Amino acid sequence: MDKITLAIDFLLEHKLLFTALIIVLISLIKQFIISTIRGDVAFLSDVQRKWMSRTKNGIFILTIMVLFMLWQAEVSKFALSVTAIAIAFVIASKEIILCFTGSIQRASSRSFVIGDWIEVGNIYGQVIEHNLMATVIQEIDLENGQYHFTGKTATLPNSMFFTYAVKNHNFMKRYVYHHMTITVAQFVNLYPLFPELTNKIDAYCEDFIEVARRYNGVIEKHAGVDLPGSEPHIHVTSGATGEQNVNIMIFCPTERAIELDYKIRQDFMEAFQQRFHAQPQG
Repeated sequence: MDKITLAIDFLLEHKLLFTALIIVLISLIKQFIISTIRGDVAFLSDVQRKWMSRTKNGIFILTIMVLFMLWQAEVSKFALSVTAIAIAFVIASKEIILCFTGSIQRASSRSFVIGDWIEVGNIYGQVIEHNLMATVIQEIDLENGQYHFTGKTATLPNSMFFTYAVKNHNFMKRYVYHHMTITVAQFVNLYPLFPELTNKIDAYCEDFIEVARRYNGVIEKHAGVDLPGSEPHIHVTSGATGEQNVNIMIFCPTERAIELDYKIRQDFMEAFQQRFHAQPQG
């Protein structure tokens, strides 16, 4: 008992050593918990990511509290001695304060959670981690309508949430309003091509159209707005130099959007070639 008391007194007298031991011990505990949550799987699920993020944030807060209690007397003395430069300190730490308040703003507004697809500025990705200072996302090529991960990881300071609007694209993880534009340089009547093209699109969508209608209804109910619907939409617009733009929109499973895009473009081009560039038979 005396040895334990002596050891505690020794550590309290040598707070730097005690602090280092506490940080090492807490780091080992954190690594053990994270490894247990991760397991042996190759890819993390959203539930695992959420628990890993909660563990990191919780242990970080615990570490701050323990170190504050250990150094409370020194911190109090230091606070009294730096009162005169408190304003300068606040100005110098403006970005850090914005990150903390940005984290509070995100949590209070519930704008997204781990696993959601979000857009911040011109950055698109799936949230894989968030903490008091930053949000980490796996970048997705939504801007070019590809819906696949680019392999890049972006770390966004939480202060960005005060500068840019956060758009939540989470419903796009399953189904997406996929837009495609086909430009025709000639000024010809394209409308006779659309009935047959619409029939082909309906055939491509036949195996999932009922699920798409139900999912579209769920999104409309959740958002409280009237969305375009699950049926394909085709309309023509004119470009600045007189070309015609055929705009096609379909509501389809996200993983099939690129495949359907390819088929629909091919069908349109074949129909266009056959109607307007068919060579007379000799």
